[in-house]
Amino acid sequence: MTRSYIWPIVTRFAHLLLILFFAISYLLGDFEELLSLHVAFGLALAVVLFFRVLWGFVGPKYSRFSDFNFSLKDLIHYLLNPFSKTKEYIGHNPASSWAIVAMFVVGFLTTISGLLLYGIQENHGIFAFLHNSFYRDMEFLEDAHELFANLFVAIVLVHIAGSLLDKFVKNGDAIDSMISGYKKTKNKIVVELNLFQKIFAIIWIGVSLFSLYYLIFTNNIFVATHYEKQDYAALHSDFVEECASCHIIYPPYLLPKKSWEIMMSDLENHFGDDASLEDETNLSILNFLKQRSAENSTHQAAFGILKSLKDRNDTIIAISQTPYWKEIHKDIDEKIYKSEQVKSRANCAACHVDFEKGLLENHLIKMPKVEK
Repeated sequence: MTRSYIWPIVTRFAHLLLILFFAISYLLGDFEELLSLHVAFGLALAVVLFFRVLWGFVGPKYSRFSDFNFSLKDLIHYLLNPFSKTKEYIGHNPASSWAIVAMFVVGFLTTISGLLLYGIQENHGIFAFLHNSFYRDMEFLEDAHELFANLFVAIVLVHIAGSLLDKFVKNGDAIDSMISGYKKTKNKIVVELNLFQKIFAIIWIGVSLFSLYYLIFTNNIFVATHYEKQDYAALHSDFVEECASCHIIYPPYLLPKKSWEIMMSDLENHFGDDASLEDETNLSILNFLKQRSAENSTHQAAFGILKSLKDRNDTIIAISQTPYWKEIHKDIDEKIYKSEQVKSRANCAACHVDFEKGLLENHLIKMPKVEK
């Protein structure tokens, strides 16, 4: 047996980028405040995948799809003999050949469903134009995106398990070869890139890395919000003059119509204060609040609050008492609320930048630093 150079550095480096980008994107998916980074790494992953698919047509021997082993007979034989030494495969074995194609397909489905979800649910990115039309029906898309992402993980785990089996049971060198590029073969083989492949490789890696920078550090069309800041003073001067004179401005979409009606009908007992208004002013503000209430909004917070209050008989007039608010903020340390910067659960503007301008988005969350 001799050592043959099978996997050029560009193939191995792209393999590393695929691992890093997917792992980071997947882990960030559980943090609402890091959603834009989750999207950025997910899209950067799609860029690497796109070029890897092209590499499957224009790349060197063993990296091309034409050199993959898609024989069902060989696949069945390979899978039915997991602990016995099967024939040597210079490039991809049947299991890894099918696994790689499956990852490509599921990876793109994950990206597309994620972009659609980001546009419909968050009103961000290139599919934000679908936000108003499909927002109320976006739950199925959220389930689909999670399904594809978890399916991608499952395929990766099976792929890793197969590689470990190859190394420690079949005494193969598939894992080692993706690090060094070399595999043991009967005859000496040296895979070299021609000029076109070298240029393609430089473009591939350069665009992949630049795309990550572009997606994270620029206000680009793939992550940009389509929500606009609201000038509530211009929209309704009485609302700002009467309400903001005592506390911060709360965007009307954070409560349903019924809650606003109950609140405005009992301003004499407004959270311990008498905030009574003249009837005409009261009615004018109430109408404004109802027009922009949770029922008439497509903000995610409005949707969450309405859903959390759907089966309740009582009516909550404090935003921080809604089940949705409690669920979203359940992991926040109590010291944050008691700090000098916040002081109260009702002080939303302390953590949410541009809250009083109607914006309530993950990338605008700035948690104050509190000593532990």
